[in-house]
Amino acid sequence: MDVSRARPSLRGWGGVAAMAVLCALALAFALLLPCTQRAPQDPERAGQKTATGIQARADGCVDAEAHRQTLAPSGADGPTIDAIKARTGAKRKLVVGVDQNSYRWGYRNPNTEGARLEGFDIDLVHRIAEDILGDPDAVQFKAIPTSQRTSAIEDGRVDMVVRTMTITCARLRQVAFSAPYFKTGQQVLAPKSSPITGYDDSLAHKKVCTAAGSTAHAKLDADRTAGRLPASTDISTTVPNQLDCLVRLQLGEVDAVVTDGALAASQAAQDPTVELKGKAFTTEYYGVAMKKDASDLVRRVNRVLVDYRAQGWQSSYDDWLSATLGRDSAASKPPAPQYLRSS
Repeated sequence: MDVSRARPSLRGWGGVAAMAVLCALALAFALLLPCTQRAPQDPERAGQKTATGIQARADGCVDAEAHRQTLAPSGADGPTIDAIKARTGAKRKLVVGVDQNSYRWGYRNPNTEGARLEGFDIDLVHRIAEDILGDPDAVQFKAIPTSQRTSAIEDGRVDMVVRTMTITCARLRQVAFSAPYFKTGQQVLAPKSSPITGYDDSLAHKKVCTAAGSTAHAKLDADRTAGRLPASTDISTTVPNQLDCLVRLQLGEVDAVVTDGALAASQAAQDPTVELKGKAFTTEYYGVAMKKDASDLVRRVNRVLVDYRAQGWQSSYDDWLSATLGRDSAASKPPAPQYLRSS
């Protein structure tokens, strides 16, 4: 990024108001094409269940090991990359689905010219674009709601999605993933004054908000059905984007939010009246999602990640996430990649 990063001070209602303004402002940017408003039945939400331990699927996939199901790195071009490079003029860009309201991950910084998209995920997008097209800014960003990440790839609206997307068996049946680039886990976010203590019986008779199509919603649904979560926990409140859950929490419409700890920490940084409750109760890995048959692109992204983990990842973590997750990044670093997918 060629412009120095000025950190916004997004706190409480001011932080959310700023985000709301930015989301409205984003519609005016030519950089972002309008997001479709249809809400298809997303396979991420239908039938997906994240087990507390290791749960084998009918196809042999295990969620705890899903992040290993990717292709070996390669720098060779193929049909997918050739098609991207064949784009001409203003369209010669990598089209990437991202978030634009996840503070420090993918958000519009109001203190930069044009409220530029910035964050940990955005840094990675620029690195991939530089490798494929020779220009880190050769990117067309598309704002994609959580619930439409998979459909955006399948429909061909984007070349890839880089949007805090957890690698799971259910999603692997719909899209392909790179090796993981971040490690996190589900956590509970609630007001500091709340009696909620974490992902436990203190959620009984409480209303919990999650993003539609998220692993958080699937986890709560599976655990309540299995009796691992109190039956009285109300998980009916779902929203298109995670930031909407923070707004619902501040309005008193819900008692808690369940989301990835990495995102929850960023939301807590926006509002000093809320905090993380208890420890992470799952282990999840973010990956770059692409079309299932885009093998050359998957291999290319994996090669980029090999270099990025060695030089770039830590710098990006320090810039964006150390303030919310702590200076020690060890808990967030993904494991050494394994490339168990053969084709």
